[in-house]
Amino acid sequence: MFLVGSRWLLRGGLLGSQLIIGVISLMNPPYVPQRWHQFLIYIGYNIVAFLINTFLTRILPTVTKAALFWSITGFVVISITVLACASPNYSPPDFVFREFINETGWPDGIAWLLGLLQAGLGLTGFDAVAHMIEEIPNAAVEGPKIMIACVAIGVFTGFVFLTVLLFVAGDVQEVINSAAGPMLAILYNATGSKAGSICLLIFPLVCLLFATTSIMTTSSRMTYAFARDGGLPASRFFAKVHPRLDLPLNALYLTTALVVVFGCIFLGSSSAFNAIISASVVALGVSYGIPIAINCLRGRNMLRPRPFVLPEWLGWAANLIGLAYVAVTTVLFLFPPVLEVTGSNMNYCVVAFFLIFVIATIQWFVDGRKNFKGPKFDAHALEHGEVIGMPREKGKEGE
Repeated sequence: MFLVGSRWLLRGGLLGSQLIIGVISLMNPPYVPQRWHQFLIYIGYNIVAFLINTFLTRILPTVTKAALFWSITGFVVISITVLACASPNYSPPDFVFREFINETGWPDGIAWLLGLLQAGLGLTGFDAVAHMIEEIPNAAVEGPKIMIACVAIGVFTGFVFLTVLLFVAGDVQEVINSAAGPMLAILYNATGSKAGSICLLIFPLVCLLFATTSIMTTSSRMTYAFARDGGLPASRFFAKVHPRLDLPLNALYLTTALVVVFGCIFLGSSSAFNAIISASVVALGVSYGIPIAINCLRGRNMLRPRPFVLPEWLGWAANLIGLAYVAVTTVLFLFPPVLEVTGSNMNYCVVAFFLIFVIATIQWFVDGRKNFKGPKFDAHALEHGEVIGMPREKGKEGE
């Protein structure tokens, strides 16, 4: 799982670098992007995230609140601006809600299901709360509430934002073929201004920096917890908490190093890098499905008594729907994105996923089965909100 978490961390820097390359392409059409240009921007994103996680740990709660405010503000500002600028030249409702564009060669139903891979990225962040649970006051109640709030906010804002973008998109083929990327192309089509579209793009650019910072926090804590339970080589080293900074610095070093290594893979082969990204979605889905399946097979009787409990019928429904989703998407996400498969458009996700399985198996037999004793947790810490690596606000220690 710590490898999967590190690979999910790639997404923030990757998407941010793509948007910045798009800005350069929009302002300078003759520009030909080079892979190393994107790599340097990607490294820059992750260096900033590393520095924030290392030296500004005390303000991470404030950073998280600022990220939520910035994201919602960006959603409102972009939506209102593009609708106002594009008026009255909107795409017809029939195009937005009924027209199906399928250039994959797959039947429409399969093509729609394959499209869930991108949407599936939105489902891979909710477990961040679980990895940060030891740093959340009153975690047994607040943790589930945070997960539910994330889903509610994401569903509402995501649906509205996508609908708005489709209404103002303009020529679809122009958007698809734009060197600036689809997001910036839509903003430019809507506003008719390069400067205006770039100003609007600042909102997602900063959001991605916030996301990279938060994912690095989560991934390093996940690495620390796994090492603390004896699940990694050199677990003692990676489970150390820095005495002055009060955070698992060695785990943070490992997380950052893996991100750089995976970035170097991008320099050599974008196909291999994309396979790693895609495999992270599949692997996370499987990691969600395994404990849910075990719990369902035992009649959902494995969970401890807890203050936050869903109604029995809703718990079963959520678990069974989740398992069905994981079962279907785990298979479909291994399909090639288009028919007439070639070496360049082949989906190598299955190769990356197989390598994860091989590495995990070797690690288990060489080291894990002898040393892994977890998962461990401190019930008192969870109940009282005691934290590691994220000091609480003054005056709350006795809660």
